[in-house]
Amino acid sequence: MNTKTMFYILKRILLALLTVWVVITITFFVTRLVPGGPFLGEKAISPAAMKALEAKYGLDKPVFEQYTTYLKDIVTEFDFGPSLKQRGRDVIDVIKDGMAISAELGLTAAFAALAVGIVFGAIAALNRNKFVDRVIMVITTAFVSMPSFIMGSLLLLVFAVKLQFFPANGSTADGLVLPIITLALYPMAYITRLTRSSMLEVLGQDYIRTAKAKGVSKAKIIFGHALKNSLIPVITYFGPMLAYIVTGSLVVEKIFAVPGIGRAFVNSITGRDYPLIMGTTIVLATLIVVMNLVSDILYKVVDPRIKFE
Repeated sequence: MNTKTMFYILKRILLALLTVWVVITITFFVTRLVPGGPFLGEKAISPAAMKALEAKYGLDKPVFEQYTTYLKDIVTEFDFGPSLKQRGRDVIDVIKDGMAISAELGLTAAFAALAVGIVFGAIAALNRNKFVDRVIMVITTAFVSMPSFIMGSLLLLVFAVKLQFFPANGSTADGLVLPIITLALYPMAYITRLTRSSMLEVLGQDYIRTAKAKGVSKAKIIFGHALKNSLIPVITYFGPMLAYIVTGSLVVEKIFAVPGIGRAFVNSITGRDYPLIMGTTIVLATLIVVMNLVSDILYKVVDPRIKFE
């Protein structure tokens, strides 16, 4: 690794840290500005009890003091604090439990979408304007256009309620099949279209025509040149998409009752659980900036002509 590459990576790491800090700051102050509080939903809570709870969790202090204390705890101890709603549990434990399930769900869906999307995209490009190409484009257009909550509800109704092939609850291994399919359909369709358009562009390049004129085998042209060089847009999309899916689709986890980090995030918002909102937001932001960095570095692996600036 040369000095220029190391400097580029270092610069991107510093920008990533700055991005995460900005996300932390905005999220922290916005949650405090929204009217209401985490304890207003408590039944028959007295003003004295409210003050005691706020003092216990440090919410009675000035907002800026809360902010500096929170940053210090994160940087020095990696401590997100206790959950305000799940009494007796730390936010880091809630995130770990949710991430274990969301990661299994998300990684399976992401790599299934990647594999199927690249294959379908390549098939469509190699059969441009033929029947196979048109069928793939119609199907992928439908999947891209259909929101995940509609697709999830449809799959739940047909395969869980009507046919009873799979359980409706995502807390078991069998129950994760439908959420995985729901999460994979949109990115699979998008990757298919990206691969097709990029591969068609590559197939029209001069070096592909030169390779054909030299008698290079069709398989080597497709897999050694065209497909490899058409994956850069896919890599650009896959990094952030993987981070988003792994942290859990909020809607999908809610529809299928998957006890992942997505459902924990939704519950933290509805319950005004400030520490859990902050913790899940930080995890999501960190994963996204890390995957963007990894995607940029992978450009160099896929195409050595790319230079780091």
